[in-house]
Amino acid sequence: MTYQVDDITRTLGAQSLQATYKGPIISFILDSRRILDASESLFFAIKGTRLNGHDFIEPAYQEGVRAFVISTESFPFRKFPEASFLLVKDALLAFQKMAQFHRQRFDLEVIAVTGSNGKTTVKEWLYQLLSPDFSVVRSPRSYNSQIGVPLSVFQINEGHQIGIFEAGISKPGEMASTARIIDCDMGVFTTLGSAHDEGFQSRKEKLQEKLLLFRSANIVFYNKDQALVRDAFEHYHGQTFSWSMEQEADLRIQQIQRLGRMSQIEAIYQGEALKLKIPFTTKAYLHNAILCWAILLYKGYTMDLIQRKMYRLDHLPMRLEIKEGINQNLVINDSYNNDLEALKIALALLNEHAIGKQKVVILSDFLETGLDTHELYSALADLLLQQQISQFIGVGKSIQHLSAFLPKTIQQKYYQDTEDCLKAYPFYQLQKSAILVKGARPFSFENITDKLAAKIHQTTLEVNLSAIVHNLHCYHQLLDDRTKMMVMVKAAGYGSGSVEVARLLEFHQVDYLAVAYADEGVELREAGIQLPIVVLNPDPSTFPTLLSFNLEPEVYSMAQLEALQAFSKETQSHLPIHINLDTGMHRLGFGANELSDLLDFIKQHPEMPVYSIFSHLAASDEVQHDDYTEEQYQNFIAWSQQILALLPNRPLLHILNSNGISRFPQYQLDMVRLGIGLYGIDTSKTLAISLRTVLSLKATISQIKALPPNASIGYGRHGRSTHPRRIATVGIGYADGLPRQLGQEKYHLLLHGQKVPIVGNVCMDMCMVDISEIAEAKEGDPIYIFGEDLPIEQMAQLENTISYEVLTRVSQRVKRVYIRD
Repeated sequence: MTYQVDDITRTLGAQSLQATYKGPIISFILDSRRILDASESLFFAIKGTRLNGHDFIEPAYQEGVRAFVISTESFPFRKFPEASFLLVKDALLAFQKMAQFHRQRFDLEVIAVTGSNGKTTVKEWLYQLLSPDFSVVRSPRSYNSQIGVPLSVFQINEGHQIGIFEAGISKPGEMASTARIIDCDMGVFTTLGSAHDEGFQSRKEKLQEKLLLFRSANIVFYNKDQALVRDAFEHYHGQTFSWSMEQEADLRIQQIQRLGRMSQIEAIYQGEALKLKIPFTTKAYLHNAILCWAILLYKGYTMDLIQRKMYRLDHLPMRLEIKEGINQNLVINDSYNNDLEALKIALALLNEHAIGKQKVVILSDFLETGLDTHELYSALADLLLQQQISQFIGVGKSIQHLSAFLPKTIQQKYYQDTEDCLKAYPFYQLQKSAILVKGARPFSFENITDKLAAKIHQTTLEVNLSAIVHNLHCYHQLLDDRTKMMVMVKAAGYGSGSVEVARLLEFHQVDYLAVAYADEGVELREAGIQLPIVVLNPDPSTFPTLLSFNLEPEVYSMAQLEALQAFSKETQSHLPIHINLDTGMHRLGFGANELSDLLDFIKQHPEMPVYSIFSHLAASDEVQHDDYTEEQYQNFIAWSQQILALLPNRPLLHILNSNGISRFPQYQLDMVRLGIGLYGIDTSKTLAISLRTVLSLKATISQIKALPPNASIGYGRHGRSTHPRRIATVGIGYADGLPRQLGQEKYHLLLHGQKVPIVGNVCMDMCMVDISEIAEAKEGDPIYIFGEDLPIEQMAQLENTISYEVLTRVSQRVKRVYIRD
């Protein structure tokens, strides 16, 4: 949607101080560091408690922004002669007013989600459930604040049919403006909890404030089991849809049964008995899923379709890190907040990653829960007992009450504060454990995490597991419900670490994993991965290993088939096989000249179990080779049909890789193979806007030096200058994956959002960068080699290579840190 500055001036009731720029406006921004369309952006200079947007007008102007909304009459706007300036009383209110005006220009169904917990989960799940059938716009991540809601609404465009926006509040008076901006048709209330209790006189007052969001809603969905919520909705003026496990309701839950990692929910709706299976077992997820189920029922979806859709629901994004610890420990760092609902989610994650390890929980006091001591610590003890933890460490004056509720079979230690814990607790004694570190921010639990983390290397490869889930979903959206997915985790998951990625993929129920060599498959099996695993390059010497670890070989030659048959005869066993047909890649596989021999072998050995037949597309990302791709596909279909005619079963057929999924979804057949696309890299550019960055390579500044003119820098004295410089030495070199050829100012790293050039030659373990323009830089600061704001494709292009190579050469000595946002 395009706006003119004059129209915006009238809409906001603003005073035009300077009207130099009169051109179009297509985006509204608050952050000078995140500018995409500078020349067509309107910058709102919002005054916050810590930052004042007026201080960032100059850098925004330097980036090309030519329109500003300000609230300071004395601002020296004449210093920026090419820009237009609009004066308002309050830039935040103006920002919200503009968002409200933008929302009213579109006729779409809007779903508003609020509540104390679960807003983001319900919003994301509704997006997944509805987006295959509608064009859906939603709040990014957890954008539910007074600023986040307008930013979300500004995403609406003419093609959207449904909007899903979450709204949060922290004090009275906030929801009224949010409600005007969202102007919802349908409301969703998740749950009433302790979050932000401190901003209200009572929880009832907070509930009444939240319900203001639904002032224009035609219907509101809610859980009837909380008495306060139930009473409030009995006096609600509009239509409601309730669900309950305890009360009579529109959707009456009869029973919830756990089936391994699944749950089966039995319910009555409109007099009919219904059953639904979902891939979650924790209470919070169940409640969120039931809300989504209610909405789908209301919208008229059949149970068959609802079941297929909900089977693929994603796990809740989380703000946490998962990293390798000392003594073969795994550390889950969730030092962000501490409330019971968030703890439930964190404990579920601990359970997910604790295969073969003892469970240890380090927990701080709970702040502002609204619960009395007995109620809080009884509930907390129940949670910990359910997860069968081995050891508990409590930090704070209140948490010590938990000792009265936990059995003595659980090892327990309690400390007054974090400093006391760091001094007294023998962390070195923790071995082969999965450790959840979860505390409220005032407790500075990052110091405990640092103590537990393995000190392998200060350079880290951050792997965003939430982004992986998002990208997986993006590709799932292109597939039919019955199409299976194989995901490549070879080369240590493209450098990201195969075990953690595989564990996540297993949780999200992909159908197959694929590795290059047998030892990679063994590593996954020893980590507890149960998914079927295909080994793409199996040597005959590894056949016994494949059999022992339930791994399935690709076969690509007659010699390989004959060796496999000999092994089967010798061991009186049969390995499932996956036949690779070479339709034009000319790497591995049976070519046209070998097809006859392959067919004869299959005739002679019908007992050989064929699980799939596949081929590789050679150029699925390049439009100029689409005719060749079509030829490959047609050859594959013709050849595979000849094989199918000889088999007693029907194996899976698959030919599409990541680029193939996005560009040729009509060829998806029975299964597709997702590789580099999972990590947010789309060389075809078809899905590039939708995908999220997964991998970020980050180092730290080891030392800063002020150098005089003519000082040389690094080996060979290649780094020289005629002026004084501040030079930072960074702890990453070519042994870590930063190529030597990118030195001498050919490549830039990213420090505090600004590019800094590499000066001199890259050394084995470090490099030097010029930070003269960043006065605030200090030793210990993080610096990015590639990531979300410095795409890996830039490095690959400079090296005349591809992103695959850049990722896979990141050294194994670089510590992998797994995060969830």
